[in-house]
Amino acid sequence: MERLTREDERDEQTADETTEQEGVQTCPECDSSSLVRSADESEVSCEDCGLILEEETIDRGPEWRAFDQSERDSKSRVGAPTTQTMHDKGLTTTIDWKNKDAYGRSLSSDKRSQMNRLRKWQERIRTKDAGERNLQFALSETDRMASALGVPRSVREVASVLYRRALDEDLIRGRSIEGVATSTLYAACRMEGIPRSLDEVAAVSRVERMEIGRTYRYISQELSLEMEPVDPKKYVPRFCSELSLSEEVQAKANEIIDTTAEKGMLSGKSPTGYAAAAIYASALLCNEKKTQREVADVAQVTEVTIRNRYQEQISAMGLHN
Repeated sequence: MERLTREDERDEQTADETTEQEGVQTCPECDSSSLVRSADESEVSCEDCGLILEEETIDRGPEWRAFDQSERDSKSRVGAPTTQTMHDKGLTTTIDWKNKDAYGRSLSSDKRSQMNRLRKWQERIRTKDAGERNLQFALSETDRMASALGVPRSVREVASVLYRRALDEDLIRGRSIEGVATSTLYAACRMEGIPRSLDEVAAVSRVERMEIGRTYRYISQELSLEMEPVDPKKYVPRFCSELSLSEEVQAKANEIIDTTAEKGMLSGKSPTGYAAAAIYASALLCNEKKTQREVADVAQVTEVTIRNRYQEQISAMGLHN
């Protein structure tokens, strides 16, 4: 019996060698030739029994482990990513304002005066000319206004890129830095789908509303920014949240906007006023009444605007006041 077994093994080995010579790989477990390679080509497995024949997975992550964010930050050997919101894209170093060494001990008086001089010169050499100083001021203004408006960081990045494009194409000559920075922030809000009205932007800016609108139109035309009209429905969630209204009111307001917009009533109307009137009407229909003054204060429009848009909307919807 042993001789038969050895002969069988010899025959199987000869068959495997013949198969390998022919270039066909088989599964050593079930002798199946149905082998598949994964999408990332990191392993070869048998389709019939599932045995993994080859495995070439490479872990491209760090060689250290971390269990929380602070430990991950302390072990990381890279700095923060580059950002367009800083004039030097965040590549220069800064000297901390705290007069302490690496071990947390206070510095001596001589070291403190030395650090003060280093900080002063560090601030001076970060900007090489007036153009960089103006860019630094414009981006800091953009960051300040974006924080006041409560918009995410992606909007700040887009606004900074737009301002840099305007600077490269010499569109700022003859216009105030604050005006161009405000108009690029307003354009970035619209591009990112987080619209803010001109009144809201003007409230946190140091320039007048008329100048912001005029500069925005000029910048968008020169930079070929394809801006679509703002959808009033994008204002509804924020306004309803500030008025503490339910999701039922929000859904009804969106329905009113969709129905009346299909009838061509949105053309030429202010999106904020249109959204405010729809919210006022839906609040009445859902028995969550809000006064016109409350809605007008949140939307920063007049009560007259809300009354006019409200009358138009309920007439189009076939409702009666």
